[in-house]
Amino acid sequence: MVPEAKLEDGVPQDEGWFVVNARDSRWLHNELGAYCPFEGKDDARFEQLGINLNVLPPGKPMAMYHDEPGQEGFLVLRGECLLIVEGQERPLETWDFVHCPPRTKHVILGAGTSPAVVLAVGARKGGASYPVDETAVRLGAGVEREVESPAEAYAKFSPLEEGPAPDLS
Repeated sequence: MVPEAKLEDGVPQDEGWFVVNARDSRWLHNELGAYCPFEGKDDARFEQLGINLNVLPPGKPMAMYHDEPGQEGFLVLRGECLLIVEGQERPLETWDFVHCPPRTKHVILGAGTSPAVVLAVGARKGGASYPVDETAVRLGAGVEREVESPAEAYAKFSPLEEGPAPDLS
């Protein structure tokens, strides 16, 4: 039998099943917006699947332009976004779904006049790489030289800080 995980302030402290409302889960914030990873730290990280909610202000990227060894999927739950995929720009709106097979180069930015909400899901298969893409760089969502380290890719941004769930009313 799989035990229920212990939650503290909406964050799992160990392995096991759990239920948490996103408003009560851990949210991380910086100038890129807000991010809810649902998982805990260390022993409470999800081994096979990454899943998170992202609240993106207009013009702000959800990540830096990258590719990963596992597949990823993104569902725009609210608002407008801009997808940069393999160097192409694609507008996204509420209910648009994006599928990225392994090693698809991509990034999503908030667009429109209000924050967008994006659900992201991806297989845990190893680290990302961050190639140079002129469109992503122009929009503040790309690196100016190829890097393999997230620390290098995100060096120009403030560290994530815990805070409350965003008010989307």
